[in-house]
Amino acid sequence: MKAAWFETFGSAQDALVLGEQPTPVAGPGEVLVRLHATGVNPSDVKKRAGAFPNLLDDGLVIPHSDGAGVIEAVGEGVAPGRVGERVFVYQAQYGRRLGTAAEYVALDEALAPRLPDEASFDVGACVGIPMMTAHRCVFADGDVAGQTVLVTGGAGRVGYYAIQWAAQAGAKVIATASNAADEALCRDMGASEVVNHRSESWGDQVVAANGGDKIDRVVEVEFGVNLPEVLKCVRIGATIATYSSTVVPEPSLPFRDMMFMDLTVRMVIVYAMPEQAKQDAIRDTCHALENGRLQHRIAYSLPFNEMARSHELIEQGGFGGCVVVRIDD
Repeated sequence: MKAAWFETFGSAQDALVLGEQPTPVAGPGEVLVRLHATGVNPSDVKKRAGAFPNLLDDGLVIPHSDGAGVIEAVGEGVAPGRVGERVFVYQAQYGRRLGTAAEYVALDEALAPRLPDEASFDVGACVGIPMMTAHRCVFADGDVAGQTVLVTGGAGRVGYYAIQWAAQAGAKVIATASNAADEALCRDMGASEVVNHRSESWGDQVVAANGGDKIDRVVEVEFGVNLPEVLKCVRIGATIATYSSTVVPEPSLPFRDMMFMDLTVRMVIVYAMPEQAKQDAIRDTCHALENGRLQHRIAYSLPFNEMARSHELIEQGGFGGCVVVRIDD
């Protein structure tokens, strides 16, 4: 099968190899998925760059956890009727070497839920990390109806979906964005107010935008950098659900201040979500896709021979939306 892989850590151009690998076989409880698209996420490029030194101990790695395609074969114990089913794939390269940057992937059938016919394969490749992370951040600590939710980086891969999940669940959403185009996008997704997170004392602006009231819940994209401003605008007893702290990877916490605010800080990563949370996210996502209730922002949909560029785009940043590679091209 056609595949991309790495056997050494390094830059995308140096480490990623495009070529042929053996086609996997569906084992007991598994499905063999013929992939049409693979999603590229920050965790994928960090692994390739060497964030996990032991990753290559057992051999080469075909990267990427997210993807979408069609089940072509099933293993023992899997209903034969699943053959031909359109599916999205998540966690394909979590705790395993062989992910979705290939024509085929064999994995536990539970990791290949049905993809509604209304969703394209490109959209299906954005479910696993962007959509499910956003769902967990918004709903992990209960119903948000009637609450005010702040989504920082609202035009980004996760923030874009977090705004939609929260607004559709009955929350008032305030987002942050750094330019007029992203501000308009956040409003289109359901944010009632948008502040610029590059302006001075933007935390105070959030409170002003909320009529002087502080925020109930935060979906946070840059925890370390944003924490001082976030603390200005959250109420006592608020929850900060954060899924990234790239700029300041080891934040220093003002423990006493946060303790006296009785804050909950929730760290979110799809791989470690409770199984019930994953199933809730899958159920709600499929329902939303079937009914056209989610808008999508795919910034780049690249051909297979631009796999290295897909990694470079994620590393460079500076844009909103998902990056997808089309396996068929």
